[in-house]
Amino acid sequence: MFSWLVRLILVVASVIAQWFVATDSPHFGIVQGVVGILLIALVVFVLAFWPARWSHRLNRVGRKPSG
Repeated sequence: MFSWLVRLILVVASVIAQWFVATDSPHFGIVQGVVGILLIALVVFVLAFWPARWSHRLNRVGRKPSG
C-alpha cells in the first residue's frame, strides 16, 4: 500500500518534471526527486492544516438528517 502511494507521487512528479526538463537530460532524476519531495511536503501541509469543520461535513455526507 505504501509503495503504491510512493509510486503515484513519483509518477505525478515525473509528469511535472517533464514540463521543465527533458526526459533524457542527466538532471531529470534530480528534478523528479525534488518535485516528489515538494509534493510530499504539500500533502503533509494539507493534512496538518485541514480544518476540523471540513472533516465534520465529510462525516455527515450520505447520512440521513436526524430530527
